[in-house]
Amino acid sequence: MFRYLQSFRVVAALSAIILAAVMGTARTANAATTAGPAASYQVGPITDVSSCSGQNAEVEQAVDPKLGYVYEEWMGCRGIAVARSADGGRTWDAPVSLPGTVGSNVNTWDPAIAVAPDGTVYASFMLARNGRYYPVVDASFDHGVTFPQSSSLIPPDAKNWGDRDFIAVGPDGTVYVTWDYGPERTSITYICASNGSCAFATGDLNVVMQKSTDGGQTWSKMSDISPGFPASGGDSAPLVVEPDGRIDVLLAVGPRAGTMSLSEWWIDGGIGIDSAGNLYATWDTQGTNPDGSANDIGWLAFSTDHGAHWPAPLQVPPDRLNAPHIMEVTGGGSGIAYVSWLSDSNPAGYALYVRVFSIARGWLSGPAQISTDYGSSAVWPGDTTGLSALSPTDIVASWGSDYPDLSGKQAEIYAANIAATLP
Repeated sequence: MFRYLQSFRVVAALSAIILAAVMGTARTANAATTAGPAASYQVGPITDVSSCSGQNAEVEQAVDPKLGYVYEEWMGCRGIAVARSADGGRTWDAPVSLPGTVGSNVNTWDPAIAVAPDGTVYASFMLARNGRYYPVVDASFDHGVTFPQSSSLIPPDAKNWGDRDFIAVGPDGTVYVTWDYGPERTSITYICASNGSCAFATGDLNVVMQKSTDGGQTWSKMSDISPGFPASGGDSAPLVVEPDGRIDVLLAVGPRAGTMSLSEWWIDGGIGIDSAGNLYATWDTQGTNPDGSANDIGWLAFSTDHGAHWPAPLQVPPDRLNAPHIMEVTGGGSGIAYVSWLSDSNPAGYALYVRVFSIARGWLSGPAQISTDYGSSAVWPGDTTGLSALSPTDIVASWGSDYPDLSGKQAEIYAANIAATLP
């Protein structure tokens, strides 16, 4: 995944109306928790869910709260793989490779996954074939055991650029896919990191959306949703669908809540919704500390009115070190959000952290380290992590890391169930 022009706004509905009004000056002195008892976390077994040879990275997660199922999708197992837990992330089935992806981690990338109200699992990824880059959506009707249906969202351009897809399902079963699109990929130039993926230096970068109303069999034409098409600078658009069918999309399209460097290689931004319909967004920015040193800061913002207004964002990780903070968020009960980040801000290497936020009370805990080991900073952990809530206090986290004492120089995908006790 890649990065170009930078900041965050929430777009609601297919009309792509910008709703990021009133984002005030960011609050930075907010690492402290509220007074009184703090939230605590009981971390279950940390499981290597990838369990296959080769590099494994870039995990995405979805849950079916009604059944307690958790699904992980990632780049690995010589293609794109999916693993399922039927007990809330405590134990895991062996991974399965999605049809048509086995044989290359190069021609398939950027997984995304969602669960429909009827339990159908939709697993998407990007594919390079016959000169085109486009998303593919596979569907499972047996809770992730098999994926017999596959559909391709092929663009009209012979040599288009395409990247990072996201997928979500509405309450009526409509499936939505956002993805990065450019009509001519020769306009794209890249900045690649030796221990990460690539960012974009130049090019016509846009976000488009397509939908399916027949269970992923056929898809609508592309609708451009990032302002300024065909050169909007947008290159990441995670989304959620509200209970009334409203679509909320997080876009990186302009300088409102901090800036991001061109060389930032990880997927920047997550969006979540809690049980009361409050929206939450996470991202990180790169800048300069007062002493002139470079920094990277992870942020959280929330909206209580469907994205119309956003109070000033809050700093999430307490550090401002020049290290990746790969942010993710999921909504819990009313007014509650869980935020995670994967970072190698500790010299020992990559670790995953979680803390919980209350709209009414602020931070309910300081950072809690979920991973017990530290992953090698020299090995790419992937651009994304997974975080979902099965219930208001039962969450599941997933991440990629290379733990040299366990896997040598090979990244694996790890997952853990986390039981939160809130004050």
